[in-house]
Amino acid sequence: MQAFSPIPQPSPRISESHSGPHVRIAYFIMIHHKPEVFKSMFEKIYTRDQFYLIHIDKKSKQEFIEEIQLYIVHFPNVYILDSMNIVSGGFNIVQAELNAMEFLLNVSKEWDYFINLSGEDYPLKSQNIIRKFLTTNKGRNYLFYYDQKFYRPDTLKRIQNHFTELAYVISSFIYKRSFMKDVIPYIGGKWFMFTRETCLFLTNNKMVMDFEDYYLHTFLPADSFFQTVLMNTSFNDIIVNDDKRAVLETSFFQNTQNTFNYIQSLKSGNQLFIRKVNKKTDESIRKYIEESYLTPLPYINEVERELKRNNRQNN
Repeated sequence: MQAFSPIPQPSPRISESHSGPHVRIAYFIMIHHKPEVFKSMFEKIYTRDQFYLIHIDKKSKQEFIEEIQLYIVHFPNVYILDSMNIVSGGFNIVQAELNAMEFLLNVSKEWDYFINLSGEDYPLKSQNIIRKFLTTNKGRNYLFYYDQKFYRPDTLKRIQNHFTELAYVISSFIYKRSFMKDVIPYIGGKWFMFTRETCLFLTNNKMVMDFEDYYLHTFLPADSFFQTVLMNTSFNDIIVNDDKRAVLETSFFQNTQNTFNYIQSLKSGNQLFIRKVNKKTDESIRKYIEESYLTPLPYINEVERELKRNNRQNN
């Protein structure tokens, strides 16, 4: 339901509005702490003509929940999804995303892409640039995927064993079972950008329910559920093997040269978001992100890069 509050608050600074033929985005943001980090990100991605759905983990502190509710009440196109208890490694994160797709599909017919974010993500580019990119590449889905048996056999126990999600943990009682017949398992990551048509398929096709029933009892299904569903259907033809996220891990940056190399990789790439940016992030990286926010993306031939990646993986 949409959040509301009887307490008037000053309106926060917001990003640029948008006019023109570019696609519209429905954002789904999952948060549980660090309200100021979330607000900083949100104000960068907010426009009046798009749609935003927030999920607050049921385990979050009450003061955090109230702060977020009071904050978003001033945005008429922002909604709150019914809270679920997100267990690390469990299926509820996938269920929340499916619920979010269904919710946003019902909210409006006027969006074209669904993008999931965490509260610690940050846009590398403005909404105009991101929307222009998606308009140019309209009809494609973006997420990382790998043939799980071939490239990540070490992870097969996650799907070949039966796991049970409890209130706060995954049960230690597990047992082996056969994987889905005539299905190739895939693995990748939690982050994606899906077309509206893909979301309609994921929330309305009975075939998907078979995958849900099986992956409900797997470990870390958020890394593999959507990859396995889409790569085993006709949607495999429109997937770009890239989630458009840069990853910022503090362990990368042991010296100035590492930081310089990372910034160069951001300059030459066409990632749209970056993960794990906060006050502890190296100042030169934060400065680069702000200074390049309005710089157009470099042109990269997505199909050519996909072929090169596939050739490297097959050799």
